[in-house]
Amino acid sequence: MWEQQHELGAQKMYSLCSELGGLFLKAAQILGKPDLAPMAWVKRLVTLCDNAPATPIDVVRDVVEKQFGKSFDDIFECFDVEPVGSASIAQVHRARLKLSKTDVAVKVQHPGAEKLMMVDIRNMQAFALFLQKYDINFDLYSATKEMEKQICYEFDFVREAKAMERIREFLRVTNKKKPPVIVPRVIPEMVSREVLVMEFIEGTPIMNLGNEMAKRGIDPGGKIATMAKQKILTDLTLAYGQMILKDGFFHADPHPGNILICKNTEARLLFLFLFLAMVALLDYGQVKAMPEDLRLAYANLVIAMADDDFLRTKESFREIGIETWSIADNELEELFQLSLRMFDTRLPPGVTAMSPFAEDSSLNKVGVQSFPEELFSVLRTIQLLRGLTVGMGLRFSCAQQWKPIAEEALLKSGRLKDY
Repeated sequence: MWEQQHELGAQKMYSLCSELGGLFLKAAQILGKPDLAPMAWVKRLVTLCDNAPATPIDVVRDVVEKQFGKSFDDIFECFDVEPVGSASIAQVHRARLKLSKTDVAVKVQHPGAEKLMMVDIRNMQAFALFLQKYDINFDLYSATKEMEKQICYEFDFVREAKAMERIREFLRVTNKKKPPVIVPRVIPEMVSREVLVMEFIEGTPIMNLGNEMAKRGIDPGGKIATMAKQKILTDLTLAYGQMILKDGFFHADPHPGNILICKNTEARLLFLFLFLAMVALLDYGQVKAMPEDLRLAYANLVIAMADDDFLRTKESFREIGIETWSIADNELEELFQLSLRMFDTRLPPGVTAMSPFAEDSSLNKVGVQSFPEELFSVLRTIQLLRGLTVGMGLRFSCAQQWKPIAEEALLKSGRLKDY
């Protein structure tokens, strides 16, 4: 009975988000996480990550010609009419440049999307204030204020191109020219506020990885597949640990539509396809620069979570600027559990979902009355990474993986403490 109800509910939510567009497409990314929603919802809503309603090709041509001041046919030798993906802000087409013969991805902004998105965010802020007053024990309004800033940035593709190049270079240098993820190369002379051209990355969307394994005769739930998925997740989260804790500047939108699994040219044997596969991270519209003090305070929290240190977790919350109240007798333990729900990818033994509205949720015992706006992008990023972890059938703690990176960051700043 419940499966039928979930199927019906998922279809209704899909139709609603698809019809309303704008911010509701981004909401679908969170609602469709495997650690939060029933599988029927996950399968339905995940398609909205890169399969939102597209802008007609004649409008796309007009936008490109207006932005670059050239005829469409003078720029491209060929241009695929159907987009390879379409999301809330833009759609992406595969094309070939006329002069260089380079295969590229062309990201084109949806006309009118910015105005619609800002209306949605104002409505969401009003709703957040209502919920805080009557129902939710969390500072949702600060989250929506940070979301407003990030969404404004997403409509500036010149900023996105600079962010992409910065992260690409940082990961290359940090990992001695062998970065754990692929970042597309920008075509510098083909960047404007509404159009961004970059190298085209061939790959399998991470949400289709199981099907790709099955096509190659590999059991998606078997031991080999699990080991390969573990490597893919480890590479992806390593990149995030380095971006967040070392540089304080990171890609803040790791939903499944932005992650590709790419073939390694060295993978000549079938099983090596999986173990030498590389992860590509796409779409740098949502990036975040963390203030230095917040980055280091968060590093302290990472170590506290990795060590299961209740007292250090409480001190880290205070240092970060997260203000809480508690009705729990075991306040330190509940605060620690809350930190894991917000900032780690691990799940308790036997648990497959972590709804903040469940009766046993830490939010029912420890309320968050003040949450730094600057930290919301980290929170959202961790939630999306946890969704990927659960969706791949893995159990994994990014806090434990990131502990050495956090210690290195604090040691470099002279702020590593003994507890």
